Amino acid sequence: MDERRELSIGTDGATRRQMIIGAAAAMSGIAVGSVSAWAAGGDGIMAAEAIHQEEVFKASRKRVYEALTDAKQFDKVVKLSAAMQSMKSLGDKPTEISHEAGGAFSLFGGYITGRQIELVSDERIVQAWRSGSWEAGAYSIARFELKDEGSGTKIVLDHRGFPDGTTKHLVTGWYQNYWEPLAKYLAQ
Repeated sequence: MDERRELSIGTDGATRRQMIIGAAAAMSGIAVGSVSAWAAGGDGIMAAEAIHQEEVFKASRKRVYEALTDAKQFDKVVKLSAAMQSMKSLGDKPTEISHEAGGAFSLFGGYITGRQIELVSDERIVQAWRSGSWEAGAYSIARFELKDEGSGTKIVLDHRGFPDGTTKHLVTGWYQNYWEPLAKYLAQ
């Protein structure tokens, strides 16, 4: 049985075709600058509008996938994050994560929201992802690939299409609010 789920509905007034074209443009690197540099401390490769990060976790792909896609588990990750420790005012909306392509997610008290574009169990998550500080209607594409790495799992993140001037903040945010708390959660 193929666990792959693809986007089948439009959201926020966008047609399915508009969403797919937008996602394809973002994933193909359209409007991604050709100049790249290492972030401070080697925290990931940054290009004008793209982030590539690779992190290894001491857990199976199944466990990592479930931690990222199960609302109850990811809520525990959120509570360990730097954002929730230092900025209690992010919002009070509960963590919500749809298990269906086209379904919504809401994280960090509603500050991070979006739609699931593609979900391939234990392998890949692709999301239309946005921060509450961005202009209305601004979405980026976050792609998580899960790969075996010894007895653990490597997450390869490619994040593209976010607003200019937000790259350094996002690079830091991925580490402080996803990777570090996810590692702590998986070690419990």
